[in-house]
Amino acid sequence: MTTAQLQQNRPAAHVRQMTSKVPEVTALFWIIKVLTTGMGETFSDYLAHVMDPMIAVAAGGVGLVLCLAVQLSVRRYVAWIYWTTVVMVSVFGTMAADVLHVGLGVPYLISSPFFLVALAAVFGAWYATERTLSIHSIRTRRRELFYWATVLATFALGTAVGDLTATTFGLGYLASGVMFTVLIALPALGHARFRLGAIPAFWCAYVLTRPLGASFADWMAVSHQRGGLNLGLGPTTAGWSLAILVLVGYLAATRRDTAAR
Repeated sequence: MTTAQLQQNRPAAHVRQMTSKVPEVTALFWIIKVLTTGMGETFSDYLAHVMDPMIAVAAGGVGLVLCLAVQLSVRRYVAWIYWTTVVMVSVFGTMAADVLHVGLGVPYLISSPFFLVALAAVFGAWYATERTLSIHSIRTRRRELFYWATVLATFALGTAVGDLTATTFGLGYLASGVMFTVLIALPALGHARFRLGAIPAFWCAYVLTRPLGASFADWMAVSHQRGGLNLGLGPTTAGWSLAILVLVGYLAATRRDTAAR
């Protein structure tokens, strides 16, 4: 789904007047989004291994609050601020799902529907209040808060669903990654061929980026005995982080994700 498709129902004058704090939806948007999901998955697990898990969760929460505060304080989209916030949402969203499963013993068969209901509740409150779920309508503080609440819920849901398919259902990380690669193409196909609206197609794909990236990152990091490449959590996190830095730096320098504004 491209930005042009997402914008197709909006009057031209309204588009010119809007100042958005989210990037244009391009191919690089989806690539970086998937990278942040994988990096958030392995970095969260890495922190839980090198420090007390409760301290790791607290540190992740503080980092998320600080990044959100900076993101909310700026008056326009800034690539490195926005994507740093997405990374921290990814890390903390992973921790939220893991706390339920590892810390409280809640099965993924229960936590996955729970996070789905939480996401539906956020969408419901957002639409009831603003009458739109479009990311291109985010030009007020309230809509921006709804947006980030939605992003956090999608990360928690995607984490639980990815672990559900890989571990509870026994598919393994690689097979799960391949499955979600196929599934993420369905919203685009539905939008192109079956008149699925641009907004639901976008959010369906957005949710699926989480288990997609996390499954491949876990596959790279975990041991051979668990069906992985055994690269380790630290090296995998570093490699995915470097890819994010390069691509976000490119966007910051070229402003290709703001060109249509």
